[in-house]
Amino acid sequence: MDRYAVIGNPIAHSKSPAIHAAFAAQTGQCLRYKAILAPLDGFAACVAEFRAAGGRGMNVTVPFKLEAYALSTRRTARAQAAGAVNTLAFDGAEVLGDNTDGAGLVRDIQHNLAFPIAARHVLLLGAGGAARGAILPLLDAAPASLCIANRTPAKAVELAAAFAREDSPSPTGCGFDALAGRRFDVVINATAASLADQAPDLPHALYAPGALAYDMMYGRGDTPFLCAARADGAAHLADGLGMLVEQAAESFLLWRGVRPLTRPVLEHMRAQLASG
Repeated sequence: MDRYAVIGNPIAHSKSPAIHAAFAAQTGQCLRYKAILAPLDGFAACVAEFRAAGGRGMNVTVPFKLEAYALSTRRTARAQAAGAVNTLAFDGAEVLGDNTDGAGLVRDIQHNLAFPIAARHVLLLGAGGAARGAILPLLDAAPASLCIANRTPAKAVELAAAFAREDSPSPTGCGFDALAGRRFDVVINATAASLADQAPDLPHALYAPGALAYDMMYGRGDTPFLCAARADGAAHLADGLGMLVEQAAESFLLWRGVRPLTRPVLEHMRAQLASG
């Protein structure tokens, strides 16, 4: 039986084993998937042990995505753009590194939420790893514009410059204050504010008519960002549970060559989350 795993620290909270078990049952794939708690200074050793025991691939979560990037002998374009790896595939001596986070985000927005990104004005909040992983997939969805805003403006400007394009509109970067007077069709929170039970300090009236507010974090109810977005006039609200399921499906596709249906898995997880 082919073996896969998610590796991180902490890891007990991970929903990946349940998600991939559901994918395997749905698609008739014979595999075993488990969670591995790696010591903070023992990521590479844990990966090597898993490979030696016949492991075929791993999902990688906090805080090891940069180490996974360094460990990869070959990287996909989206992993190179993100500068981090959340999916490893093992084939002999090769370690393929991929990043499925941004693709999962875009697929959740466009497929599950039926909200096209093309020709829309998109605001991405944050300039850390979560934001960086989303930029290339967002640009590939052909928005009218992509603005990256961060509490520290210089970081947003630097990140936007790293993704400058000649054949299509390049992203721009700014601080939160510079958003005053602007309106967006899609606003994505990639900051860590929700983890601290806070919302980014944003100007009012950011949301165009019919706009979507999307938080990469998720919980039983609305996150602080989504509560603030509702009060500011966002017409549609979504958290990151769909992104979690969709990025897992991207990993499953890479490993097994088949894309599972995500909607029934997402609906089941949503029901579990609501019931506590």
